[in-house]
Amino acid sequence: MKLESDGRLFIGGEWEAASSGETFESINPATEEVIGSVASGDEADVDRAVKSARSAFEGKWSAFPPAKRAALLQKLAGAILKNRDAFAAIEVADQGKVMFEASKIDVPMAADAFNYYAGWATKLGGSTIPNAPGMLNYVQNEPFGVVGQIIPWNFPLLMAAWKLAPALAAGNTVVLKPAEQTPLSAIKLGQLIEEVGFPPGVVNIVTGFGPTAGAELVAHPDVDRLSFTGSTEVGKGIMRTAADSLTPVTLELGGKSPNIVFADANLDAASRGAITGIFYNKGEACTAGSRLFVEDSIADEFIAMVLDRARKSKPGDPTDMGTKIGPLVSAAQRDRVEGYVKLGQEEGANLALGGKRAEVGDGRGYFYEPTVLTVVSNTMRVAQEEIFGPVLSIIRFKEVEEVVLEANQNPYGLAAGVWTNDLGKAHRTAAALNAGTVWINTYGLYSAAVPFGGTKASGFGRELGEQGVRAYTRSKSVWVSLG
Repeated sequence: MKLESDGRLFIGGEWEAASSGETFESINPATEEVIGSVASGDEADVDRAVKSARSAFEGKWSAFPPAKRAALLQKLAGAILKNRDAFAAIEVADQGKVMFEASKIDVPMAADAFNYYAGWATKLGGSTIPNAPGMLNYVQNEPFGVVGQIIPWNFPLLMAAWKLAPALAAGNTVVLKPAEQTPLSAIKLGQLIEEVGFPPGVVNIVTGFGPTAGAELVAHPDVDRLSFTGSTEVGKGIMRTAADSLTPVTLELGGKSPNIVFADANLDAASRGAITGIFYNKGEACTAGSRLFVEDSIADEFIAMVLDRARKSKPGDPTDMGTKIGPLVSAAQRDRVEGYVKLGQEEGANLALGGKRAEVGDGRGYFYEPTVLTVVSNTMRVAQEEIFGPVLSIIRFKEVEEVVLEANQNPYGLAAGVWTNDLGKAHRTAAALNAGTVWINTYGLYSAAVPFGGTKASGFGRELGEQGVRAYTRSKSVWVSLG
């Protein structure tokens, strides 16, 4: 499939070439074919985009009543749904997502984010505070101004929506930098932003590479706030740079999420949840349940159930609605996954399933078999480090205290799962886990209304929900003498 891009940036409401004239190719990870040519933005382009965003913020956008902002966000949500098939095709061809996930989950959830935050645009009120006689004190919430947002390659459209929607609802303007591996859905989104009538400069999209576009956006002195989703190492670098200008940052980073199955759980439901937890989006998810803790008394039975389900989760043509697992996003990511599987075996883990490249169709593409490692210790690198692929590490445990301790003995703290029919145990375990999200007897549910984010090396700040939009406002206190 060939998806034509005009190789241009979206700045100030105009589609224009990068200052350098440079472009780069976007590759279909299932076929290894070029599907688009994309502008390679750099420092000059980022500077133009920030200036455009500043002009829009201080001009027409600030004069927009909240209700008018809400109407535009709702209109954009409708346009996304109207273009569902186009967005799904882009996500499949550019990222390697399977069609079912792209069409039935990612695109509708992106539209839902814009609809949800449209409601918040008119509800970001302030407050009055009782004070001394003859004095009036009120607090109002104001947008930051120009927001820089950098989105990852694993959920390109959805993460753009999670960032853009609350920032725009709060009255900010945005410079958005999509991942260089998956830029095409952001370009399509920019076309719809223009089509539904957002004023020029309210949203600017600069495609390009991290060191030449992303880093320049982070370091730009006229950016008032930053939001980044991606790897922990890159997040640390962003935080260091932002410290120079004291620019506030939201970081949603990596994960190595524990998925805990107790002996009294519904094992059929838990085995389905274990498979969904690790193989959804081929494991390229920061919340992937990559550490599966299984109580020892049911471990043999449960591992057999997981392996049986995993064997049925075969990689295939991502354009087929029935395919469960698509290709990894790039050759580099496939090589990374291969390296970790080899490392796990060297550490003493047992390769119970998979562990090699998958042959699909004509043999091209970055496919990798669903892989299960057993006899894993929590101290192994495959249990401590984020692999970001379809690799499940299974760890046995005997006591609640033991599994909570091991689950928390990890640098990350993004998400966790708990499977048990004991309500008290479920809540006690959830309370003890150091994670931003805990799922009980389910895994991987999200809602635009529910805050999402991590602890420790998984970052800080929250996206979605009320916290997600409040993050894009700052309070101003006003004192008035009535005497």
